[in-house]
Amino acid sequence: MESKVFDTSGKRIWVAGHRGMVGAAVVRRLATAGCEILTVGREEVDLTRQADVERWLDKARPDAIVMAAARVGGIHANSTLPADFLFINLMIGANVVNAAHRAGVKRLVNLGSSCMYPVGAPQPIAEKSVGDGRPEPTNEAYAVAKLATASLAASYRQQFADDYVTAIPTNLYGPGDNFDPLMSHVAPALMRRMIEARESRSSRVEIWGSGTPRRELMFVDDAADAILFVLERYSAAEPINIGIGVDVSIRELAELIARVVGYKGELAFDAGKPDGAPRRLLDNSRLATLGWQARTPLADGLDAMYRWYRKHKVDVAA
Repeated sequence: MESKVFDTSGKRIWVAGHRGMVGAAVVRRLATAGCEILTVGREEVDLTRQADVERWLDKARPDAIVMAAARVGGIHANSTLPADFLFINLMIGANVVNAAHRAGVKRLVNLGSSCMYPVGAPQPIAEKSVGDGRPEPTNEAYAVAKLATASLAASYRQQFADDYVTAIPTNLYGPGDNFDPLMSHVAPALMRRMIEARESRSSRVEIWGSGTPRRELMFVDDAADAILFVLERYSAAEPINIGIGVDVSIRELAELIARVVGYKGELAFDAGKPDGAPRRLLDNSRLATLGWQARTPLADGLDAMYRWYRKHKVDVAA
């Protein structure tokens, strides 16, 4: 295992986006790392407003930042709200990275997204494929904003020697996920639909697409552990993938979720609806070589997400 390039012990670390699924998981993980965790809500600091971010960072002066803040959504939200996803994420990324440099923050982990990779990238996707082609059309606006932020972080490293890195997580799921029917990603969207179908005794659940695309799904608490590992041990201009190295088809995922929630009806795939990218599996060899690997099997992670949903959604029967 590589030696530490940044010791979190006793440091002040700002988790930007601490209320989101990923940010909350990072906060949970950092709580065991012997550091001081800094957070601030959007009611106090609007990350799309440059003056807000600069004012807060000038005052807070963290030693490091984990940049988990973003406007996120699934295939429907990305394809119908491209201006929102591009503008909001461009502003958040530019403001946080620039204000971090301005405040003298020397260590930052920027979280990218696997949708940054071109749609035709060789599988599994290695970090060198970033920027080699256009992203998948249904989430291109979000991907462009993430690409720009990654480029900005690398540029501050090049010009000012700021130790800013970009980590690219695969598809994440788990406690705190977004279950909104129009804004959620595939795992929570399928889970909510099947829970509602079970409760209403519906005999079938309709699912967008053919069911053949393959996705790599990583439990969010594993991702948070990997993010801390990257914060402490990775320093390079090139991004680093955070993944598990295994994928499943959407059909296999749907069948597994049905078993987890106890739905026994028909899963009806609508091949007339968009599939998105046919496959998106990250090459996690760089992270594995450094000495990190995921621990949570997909079935266990989905069960944890289901238990979280039942606890936090009073309209779902026990």
